[in-house]
Amino acid sequence: MAATQSNTQIADLLTESDDRQSPASKTVGVLHVINGEHYAGAERVQDLLAGRLPQFGFEVGFACVKLARFGELRQSRETPLFDARMRSKFDLRPAREIARIVRRDGYRLIHGHTVRTALVGALAARLAGVPFVYHVHSPTSRNGTGRWSDRANAFLERLCLRKAARLIAVSESLAGEMIRRGYPSERIGVVHNGVSALYELPFRAAPRGRWTLGTVALFRPRKGLEVLLDALAILRRNGCPIRLKAVGAFETPEYQRAIRERAVRLGLNEIIEWTGFTCDVTSELLTLDLFALPSLFGEGLPMVILEAMAAGVPVVASAVEGVPEAIRDGRDGLLTIPGDADDMARKITAVIDGRTDWQSLRLNAIERQGQYFSDESMARGVAKVYRGVLG
Repeated sequence: MAATQSNTQIADLLTESDDRQSPASKTVGVLHVINGEHYAGAERVQDLLAGRLPQFGFEVGFACVKLARFGELRQSRETPLFDARMRSKFDLRPAREIARIVRRDGYRLIHGHTVRTALVGALAARLAGVPFVYHVHSPTSRNGTGRWSDRANAFLERLCLRKAARLIAVSESLAGEMIRRGYPSERIGVVHNGVSALYELPFRAAPRGRWTLGTVALFRPRKGLEVLLDALAILRRNGCPIRLKAVGAFETPEYQRAIRERAVRLGLNEIIEWTGFTCDVTSELLTLDLFALPSLFGEGLPMVILEAMAAGVPVVASAVEGVPEAIRDGRDGLLTIPGDADDMARKITAVIDGRTDWQSLRLNAIERQGQYFSDESMARGVAKVYRGVLG
């Protein structure tokens, strides 16, 4: 009953009067220049915005510079999708094609999302005579484990964003980092990521017996999967009845092999289910008792944390970058020290043995996500940025 009441309150909040467009209002076209190679957190942001922005007066089109999984898996099937493929990282030829699309179809603004899309998007905006807006999803200077490649990308990003009309940071933490890197604060706006609320969540009692811990990611070194495996080994030694469901693809075969070998060395193979990539993240989350995100760095505001909150799955996550803006430690989830497997194991144990109330975490997370991190609130914030840019 408590879960139903909580979801009803969220629904009431979302139906309050806001700045949506009336049916008679004319919409404005915005072309999102995206990578399109994967379908992970940033791509889900783009997909959700395409579905939600029309109610605020903006119609979205997509131009993909690395058209692959996004074209196959996106939910916004009615949104125009243009192939503007780059043949290499520094191939600027698609900028001319993107500018031609903007002029032909009357798009008023170009919105980029990655360093690669900033390279061609900013140039296309200059050629077409429209403003360029850039979405900062993660800290470019700490996005991977290649120190020099991260520095090079950060330098390239800075060159491309000199003429950007506005930067949209997905967290206050990320906005602060951009300011520290020398970007003018008056050009930076914060729009927290958001996901769809689930209004039909059934009541769940606290788990009994063996617990299912899960994690969802495009697995790469900065996601900290090694820390989670080490924490899992500690939990097993302490007699905690637990299993892990790992949902997602690996960035490289080499990293996949290293992680699988680590799991074998730790004696965890029989309690881990490697499910691979799925575009239906919600269905996987609903099979979990706890969600873990052991990221080491490089997170803006992870979409999967918000999706876990919406699904009523308590989150145990490392306190990196924007994560504490969504999770209030001990209220909506639990925060751990980045890179500390012992701390993660302690926090998970506290939930399993009842010292931290699982049901309270679940209900608080559902309410907080619906109130502050919905796809509608995200689209409203982005639309406000667009209006400011377009005057």
